[in-house]
Amino acid sequence: MGGRIEREVDSIYLGGGTPTVLHPEQLQRIFESLRDQFSVLPGAEITVECAPGTLTPQVLDTLLACGVNRVSLGVQSFVNAEAAAVGRLHQRATVVDDISRLRASGITNINIDLIAGLPHQTPQSWQLSLDQTIATGAPHVSVYMLEVDEDSRLGREVIAGGTRYHAHFVPDEEATADFYVAAGEALEAAGIAQYEISNFARPGFESRHNLKYWTRQPYLGFGVDAHSMLARDREGYDFSRAAAKQETDLGFSPWGPEAVRFATADSLETYVKGMPLQPTIVSRDSAVEEYFFLGLRLNRGVDLQELSQRYGHEAAERAQSTVEELMSDELLESRGDRIRLTSRGRLLSNEVFQRFLAPTVL
Repeated sequence: MGGRIEREVDSIYLGGGTPTVLHPEQLQRIFESLRDQFSVLPGAEITVECAPGTLTPQVLDTLLACGVNRVSLGVQSFVNAEAAAVGRLHQRATVVDDISRLRASGITNINIDLIAGLPHQTPQSWQLSLDQTIATGAPHVSVYMLEVDEDSRLGREVIAGGTRYHAHFVPDEEATADFYVAAGEALEAAGIAQYEISNFARPGFESRHNLKYWTRQPYLGFGVDAHSMLARDREGYDFSRAAAKQETDLGFSPWGPEAVRFATADSLETYVKGMPLQPTIVSRDSAVEEYFFLGLRLNRGVDLQELSQRYGHEAAERAQSTVEELMSDELLESRGDRIRLTSRGRLLSNEVFQRFLAPTVL
């Protein structure tokens, strides 16, 4: 594919759904295959996503045997009625029991996922979820604002104005934004600091794996609709023809390709047919865009001096007017050479990121 695959890995993330519904032998085969093909470094962060209630004793034993040391629980809400409204089968007691058993087994690096804007959610019920999250002592919390789109049954119902999945009880955008702000304040007060738009952690518990995405480090994905980004293999692959075509079609800079992204088929039927991967070459211009809209997700923001060193002074100069406009709109703030989103900018982050993207040529 033109990308350089590193055989040594320091993080593994098994997710994209609820892998703990697999049979323990299937989980074991997955990790055995990974260790056969890659060298998993000592101290690697190995995360598995888990829906509360699927962590049976057999599954937990298997995770431990496979070296899993971090579990992400898809809680969404500690209010039973809210969880049930979006088809979650667990109750608050289920989550508490899962966390207790994880800790007893030695897995203390636990993430809790919450969603702001669920049907029936109120300021009081949201505060209950926050209080319960803090009370668990989990060192990492992810807070997502409900996104209404056609990719989920609830989103389709909201768009259509239906009532089957409690869509008519979804809080409005302003209320959801208020919930997000309240979460940041409550978690910060509890010592769980925000380090990325949707993620909060106690010191030393930031997600090593997810930081790779936001800092543009290489990663390799497996499974249906899995995405990867690899550094360019400058010796093992001839980019010239593909790069020349994409640069001609899309107006890329003459710096040449910087990395390669690719994804597997997004349906199981197509995936099992072994459809070939389609690479997308990442030019230097595209890399600069990614540097902004991925790096600005982090509270620490991006360093313009580092940008100049990596991609040339021209890259920073081209972005200067956009940066100044966003600062004028109080969406960005600066500290020396580093810029980052303001509190308001985090709420309007998609608008900020769009400003750093080159116009699409039709």
